[in-house]
Amino acid sequence: MSESAKPIATPIPAATILIVRDGPTGLEVFMVKRHHQIDFVAGALVFPGGKASKGDFDAGLGECSDGGEGLNAEMRALGAAAIREAFEESGILFAREAGCPVFITGERLAGLEHYRHPLEKGEITLLDMLKKERLRIAYDALAHFAHWITPDNMPKRFDTHFYVAAAPSGHAGRHDGRESVDSIWISPADAIADRKKWNVIFPTKLNLMKLAKSKTVADALAAADAGTPLTVTPWIEQGPNGPVLKIRDDAGYEQTTALLREEGP
Repeated sequence: MSESAKPIATPIPAATILIVRDGPTGLEVFMVKRHHQIDFVAGALVFPGGKASKGDFDAGLGECSDGGEGLNAEMRALGAAAIREAFEESGILFAREAGCPVFITGERLAGLEHYRHPLEKGEITLLDMLKKERLRIAYDALAHFAHWITPDNMPKRFDTHFYVAAAPSGHAGRHDGRESVDSIWISPADAIADRKKWNVIFPTKLNLMKLAKSKTVADALAAADAGTPLTVTPWIEQGPNGPVLKIRDDAGYEQTTALLREEGP
């Protein structure tokens, strides 16, 4: 079978959160550096996130959550996946004690650290942890930021929803040391600028550029709440200087093309 005749891979549902805070010089976002042996975007600087698990679709999560009433089952599952993955990869948890209006404290969070690895390994589900600890996940903390689907020509594809959320007070963030080997609070502009230090793939770069338009957390949340993201599926065209990666012009990004050899797919 020729390469052009190969079946197109079905995208895997995934979610990620741009966790932001107001730093001394402006907006900062929490990012992790992927382990070099990970089979997807190895060594890249990324936002915490990953594919949705079976447990994220558990209808029982509705009884352990705040917000999300207007979401369909798929979007509720993706919100749960984003919160779970953020906790696994960053140690930041968007959750509240049952009956409490504010996020859990840093001290309470430290007592939940031992759940990160079992969640990552699939030994327990998010619902297991929430019920045992009498917690509620905060769908209402998430603002829908972007929606990207991996190009058709890639052997592994993801249908990824990006959210932006303000970091809970006292949640400093720390990489897991397994899937991610480093972490940093960084301004969006700085994450893009130092290409020798940071490997930033095309979707991450464009979403950092989009985030950089906001100067504060309040600005970022307001911008995300102002509209519904359009779905972006990059494609490749042949240009005069080689293959060019392109996205739709109306998706709200300042850059819509890039030489493939410079950016990667």
